Amino acid sequence: MANTYLTRTFSTPTNRKIWTWSAWVKRQNLVSNYANAMFGAYYDGNNRSVIRFDTHELNFQDSANSVEIKTNRLFRDISAWYHIVARVDTTQGTASDRIRLYVNGEQQTSFKQADYPAQNDNMQFNGADPHYINGRNSSGSVDSIADMSYSHVHFCDGTALAPTVFGETDATTGEWKIKTDPSFTLGTNGFTILKDGNTITDQSSNSNNWSLGAGTLTKTEDSPSNVFATWNPLGALSTPPTFSNGNTTAAIPNSGGVFRSTLAASSGKYYCEVKVTSLNAALIGIQPIDSAYNASIFSDTSAIGIYGTGGEIYKNGSNLGGVASVTDNDIIGMAIDLDNNNIYFSVNGQYASGLSGSWNQAFGSAYAVAINSGHTYTIASQNGGSGTSSNISINFGNGYFATTAVSSAGINASGNGIFEYDVPTGYTALSTKGLNL
Repeated sequence: MANTYLTRTFSTPTNRKIWTWSAWVKRQNLVSNYANAMFGAYYDGNNRSVIRFDTHELNFQDSANSVEIKTNRLFRDISAWYHIVARVDTTQGTASDRIRLYVNGEQQTSFKQADYPAQNDNMQFNGADPHYINGRNSSGSVDSIADMSYSHVHFCDGTALAPTVFGETDATTGEWKIKTDPSFTLGTNGFTILKDGNTITDQSSNSNNWSLGAGTLTKTEDSPSNVFATWNPLGALSTPPTFSNGNTTAAIPNSGGVFRSTLAASSGKYYCEVKVTSLNAALIGIQPIDSAYNASIFSDTSAIGIYGTGGEIYKNGSNLGGVASVTDNDIIGMAIDLDNNNIYFSVNGQYASGLSGSWNQAFGSAYAVAINSGHTYTIASQNGGSGTSSNISINFGNGYFATTAVSSAGINASGNGIFEYDVPTGYTALSTKGLNL
């Protein structure tokens, strides 16, 4: 939801003492301050509330009542979905029971700061004021927009609910997961949005719909039950790219080092696509997770990549030779077979027949580059150092290049992920579901 926020003005103030907010949230970057606002309400500069990540801590603030609850625990995994529940009941006699915060079903009890409301205080939330999701209003206009993904967002007016209403522990994996058929009372201002791929239309009978405040709302296949790989912005890069669109787009500086995917695999068959909107000197391929950061794909003895400008394939530090060149707006496909230790490259759905000629082969007759066995591989990219920057967008199966959906989805992918071109039979997306196929 980068550069996007949702807004709705609650027309009728109801119960500002008792309510629950529940949402599944995935962070895309680790910026500081109010650019991490998940849910906010604004009357004026002195009367506003927000639930956010304060850089890494979970933070609840209500300025009118001098309330601030901030965890000691840090939340900085950009590959994970967090289930956040704020359970508010200021009528409680015990101060610590008036605001209770939960993450993945676990109540947070260790706080860096814990200034609770007085008994029966009214929070700004649930007043007749503008409310925001993924944005924070501090002075009459939204001045901070977060970069996060959301799923199954609920607001319950007049009831303080435990996280077990919305989620449960998987009996097999032990992981906290979405409860498929939760039962709760929403109340007058309650709503359910961004559920199961639905939009900002309230999925309850309340019809408390939200509006898009800015930008474009983009649906993703990435969900709490199936987490797709993205580029990982946390790598120790000397000159990192600028990541956007949920860490799927990378603006690579002319001297940038290697960057990698958040997920890796040592077995299985995986497919992904990279669209090069400004190719220049981008190198795209795979690299072992145990390779040193900034170890160039060009020279890494177990890395393989395609150098787009000339279509050269690099393996084990050597240039094997060039296929036909790649141009701007081409889509490079990679079919990675870690069971048989081969990788296949394609351009716009056509595979290489060898190290010369053109991209003109079906997958069944494609040229295979041998992968060194015994490694766990990530998807990786870097700039070739030509003195010019590059811009690429990767589709790990979420069905988008940047904010543009694939034009005509291909078939296969083992029921996991949406791609521009047909996925070879038996190959799947690099996601938590794909890793367990």
